[in-house]
Amino acid sequence: MPTSAASKIYVSRRESTRPEAPMLSVIVPVFNEEDVILHFLEATRPVLDQTGLYYEYVFIDDGSRDKTADILSRQLQDGLPGRLLALSRNFGKEAALSAGLEAAKGDIAVIIDADLQDPPELILQMLDGWRAGYDVVYGLRVDRSSDTLMKRSTAGMFYRLFNRLANIDMPANAGDFRLIDRVVIDALLRLPERNRFMKGLFAWVGFPAMALPYERPPRKAGTGKFNYWKLWNFALDGLTGFTTLPLRVWFYGGVLVSLGAFAYALYLILRVFVSGIDVPGYASLMVALLFFSGVQLLSIGMVGEYIARLFNEAKQRPVYILQDVIEGSPAENCTRADKASNGS
Repeated sequence: MPTSAASKIYVSRRESTRPEAPMLSVIVPVFNEEDVILHFLEATRPVLDQTGLYYEYVFIDDGSRDKTADILSRQLQDGLPGRLLALSRNFGKEAALSAGLEAAKGDIAVIIDADLQDPPELILQMLDGWRAGYDVVYGLRVDRSSDTLMKRSTAGMFYRLFNRLANIDMPANAGDFRLIDRVVIDALLRLPERNRFMKGLFAWVGFPAMALPYERPPRKAGTGKFNYWKLWNFALDGLTGFTTLPLRVWFYGGVLVSLGAFAYALYLILRVFVSGIDVPGYASLMVALLFFSGVQLLSIGMVGEYIARLFNEAKQRPVYILQDVIEGSPAENCTRADKASNGS
């Protein structure tokens, strides 16, 4: 993401005030990841050790029905730093991310999926970007060949449509994989809405951001949890959560249809005066009736989407419910120098 001249001033000011040894929280939403979770820990712990920082894992179990919770519980009991948040049911990834952000204790946080499609090695480069003064360093997927052609095509269409309609600029092909500063976490926690589209919220809160391109590998193990129906609803939540343009489209469409109907009525009146009364055709009548009926149903449906979201917000139900928290070891620094000093 390009940085304006004004934001460069803020970036340079932040660079001069970064703490040398911040605490890092690694936020990991999990849902039925028993096949890959140990691979994830094996891949991430050496990277986190290289940072030389105190770090913690924040796992959010979003209603898993397999052995994911059992595996993580044993790891935490064996000394894994961090905690496991157990949601009372499957609330969805956006709610799980919200729970993880609220539970994170670090000065900075990295959001990463457990499927290892987001390379953990990039965390080191993200830290470099943060030390350079950026509050957000997000992964930008430049190669999505591991995804299906259908998914790549629909994702590209969604990003283009979103950025045209919404009043924010959401980077295309930027997922949830990112490092964010504590100021960004606090800003996100201040947002009260229940229908949460986190990619949009990350863009909405702003702050100086840096893109980190990478090629997305296939899953290490297991299967993806999103299907196309869920992705469609996810995209619809994103669009309706950040723009009211669909409502305005139907307003202007109604104005145009009304003007057209008025002009057609004048034409009929003039035709009667000139040519006399003519029997209207059945086909043209049915076409007009079906067309305008469809327009009305579409407009009512679009209004209904926004009313449904107002209904959900008015109920003020919590975004998620915790049923348990399993604590592991305190935040850990596993550098050799630290271990040597502790053992001497």
